[in-house]
Amino acid sequence: MIKIILALGPILLMLVVSEYFWRKKLVRGESSRKLLHIIIGAYVATWPAFLSFSAIQNISAAFLVVVLLSQRFNIFKAINDVKRKTWGDVLYALGIGLAATLTRDPWIFAVAILFMSLSDGMAGLVGSHFGKNSRYTIFGNKKSIVGTLAFILCSFAILIGVQSVHSLAITPLMFIVLPFMAAALENLGALGSDNILIPVLVVLALS
Repeated sequence: MIKIILALGPILLMLVVSEYFWRKKLVRGESSRKLLHIIIGAYVATWPAFLSFSAIQNISAAFLVVVLLSQRFNIFKAINDVKRKTWGDVLYALGIGLAATLTRDPWIFAVAILFMSLSDGMAGLVGSHFGKNSRYTIFGNKKSIVGTLAFILCSFAILIGVQSVHSLAITPLMFIVLPFMAAALENLGALGSDNILIPVLVVLALS
């Protein structure tokens, strides 16, 4: 029970703090959502250090219920403050559960979650602030060359960082190909489906 509280407590605190900032009009829109996704994802990536994978699956299911209730009753306005149609928050919870289902390697799980949260979040943040002159549209989703490059570079950094502390069976070719493949899915994933496609790709590639 203590471990469950340790896993969920910080996330609940992040949601409450982000909601407070939203109501005070200190944060708004896509940038606040992406920043929250980055912070939560970075914490979720550490879960295998103190939780079993079955526990992570159960927590992701509970997380999914919370997200659905928030959307239905508009509880957490900070994460619902998005003008485009998306199922990203729902699929974010499912992506965590899928990653925990497809691998039992804590480091592969961490890479998959960081690609989904950190790389994707940085793509959104960098693209929205610096990519106005390099934008393009795929399946109705606005993307930018700058944002996509941020995704690729962040993914490289994640692989290098994990490889430096824990030796995974990552070939030199995989170092190059995986960030580009994940970036392609980030571009093609309509309605937030990249939150499932990216972790599944990473887990299957590294496994």
